[in-house]
Amino acid sequence: MSTAGPRHRLDRSQIVTAAIGLADDQGLDAASMRGVAERLEVTPMALYKHVGNRSELVDEMLDRLLEGIAAPEAEDDWRAAVRARVLAARAQLIAHPWAQDAIESRPLATPRVLAHMDALMGAMFDGGLSADLVHHAMHALSTRMWGFTRDVLPTPQVPDEPVERARAMAEFAQSYPAIVRMATTAQHASAGCDDDAEFAFALDLLLDGIERLHQAGWRSDPAT
Repeated sequence: MSTAGPRHRLDRSQIVTAAIGLADDQGLDAASMRGVAERLEVTPMALYKHVGNRSELVDEMLDRLLEGIAAPEAEDDWRAAVRARVLAARAQLIAHPWAQDAIESRPLATPRVLAHMDALMGAMFDGGLSADLVHHAMHALSTRMWGFTRDVLPTPQVPDEPVERARAMAEFAQSYPAIVRMATTAQHASAGCDDDAEFAFALDLLLDGIERLHQAGWRSDPAT
């Protein structure tokens, strides 16, 4: 591949765009300084004139994505405002799966990361929540504020062959009856889990629980 130089003037925005495209195609690790340079058909040194290092580049990529989080319409209910913003963040991460790794690997919050967190807290304050409750609510949301969460440990895969499958399920049921009952009788058992529905279910549980604490005048230290 030729590295004779760009066909037009290289700038920071162009580098970030190329890096995002590369990460979308091949994952975050592929968006190295060398990888982006090859995509732009320039030498890696040409990138360093605009971006200090790869960590800075990943920050820029992440901030570009977070710019795309749609601001929710004005809501009277703080829960609706927070819910809308979190689901908008989830839509961005689903469209760019590498963003989860980027968020979890950042040593410091970028300006857009801080702006997203600030908007969530602002909606809670607008709803009348105390600083104490907002603090604990943000911890409870954790990575869910970005639209993703860590799943429970995966359960073992059962064999496809019917006889072996029946034997495995019988043995599993004897040791773990509650797991088998849930897996075989829950409404989603035959169709599989809907990740979006499961995410929204847990998000609503958290927001409704936080609202109940707010209405009850909850404080982390009742003695104060």
